[in-house]
Amino acid sequence: MTVDQLPKFSVVVPSFNQAKYIELTLRSILDQDYPDLELIVIDGGSKDESPAIIRKYEEQIKFWCSEPDGGQTQGIIKGMAHASGEILCFLNSDDLFEPNALREVGAYFAAHPDVDVVYGDALWIDAEGNALRQQREIPFNRFIWLYTYNYVPGMSTFWRRSIYDRAGGFNPEYQLAFDADLWIRFSDLGTIRHVPRQWSRMRFYPQQKNRRLREASDREEMRIRSRYFKNQTVPSTYALRRKLALGARMVWKFFNGCYFPGYHRFMEKAQ
Repeated sequence: MTVDQLPKFSVVVPSFNQAKYIELTLRSILDQDYPDLELIVIDGGSKDESPAIIRKYEEQIKFWCSEPDGGQTQGIIKGMAHASGEILCFLNSDDLFEPNALREVGAYFAAHPDVDVVYGDALWIDAEGNALRQQREIPFNRFIWLYTYNYVPGMSTFWRRSIYDRAGGFNPEYQLAFDADLWIRFSDLGTIRHVPRQWSRMRFYPQQKNRRLREASDREEMRIRSRYFKNQTVPSTYALRRKLALGARMVWKFFNGCYFPGYHRFMEKAQ
C-alpha cells in the first residue's frame, strides 16, 4: 500500500502530572514515522515537569495546552475538538503504542472501508515498563460485551471521524468508563472489528486511575449497561444472561488461544 493511500491520523494525549512517563508516550507516537499524523496533547495543568517535556516536542505537535480541564474525559473532548484526521484515537500519557501500530491500523482502514472501528490486542506492563501479560481478545460481540465487561482495550482502539461525529463523541458524564460508553454507542451505529495484533502497551500499577477507582468505574459501567436492560425486570433474567455470556466468552477465548499459563493466577492477583 502506498503512503498516499493511508488515512490521516489524529492522536489525542490527555495528561496530568505524568512527567515520569509522558516523554516515552510522545516518543512512541512520533517514532511511528506515520506520513500523515497530527498529535494533540491536553495537559490538565500539571505541577510537575510535564509542560517542559511537552514543550520539547511542540514543533511536532499540532496543538497543546497546560491548564485545568475538569479531568481526563473533558481533556480528551477538548483534544478531539482540535482534531482533523480521518482516523481518531487517544493514548493515555503513561501508555505506549507498539512500533508500526499506526501504519498497520491505517492500512487496515484503507483496505476495509466498511469498518468504522477496529481494535487490537495489548501488552500489560508495570510501572517500570516490564511485561506482565498479553491481553489477547476476542472479536466484538454485543451480547457478551453487555453481560460481562468492557473487554475492548482503549489504547488499541481506533475509529473513523464519521462514526465519532454521529455518536456525539465522548460523554463528559463519565469520568472512568467514558470509553465503554462510546464503544457501545459505536456498536449501535456501525461495524466494530478486532485484529489479533498487539498495538499498545498499557501500564498496570497501583496508581493507575481505573485500578485505584475500580468500584467507581464498575458503577459507571453498570449505568451504561442499564440503558439496554430496561425490559429485564426480573433479576434472574439478567443473572442467566450473564452466566451464558461469561461461558461463551471463556469458550471463545480458549479456542482463540487467548489464555496462557498462569493467566487465572495473574487475574486473581490483579483484582
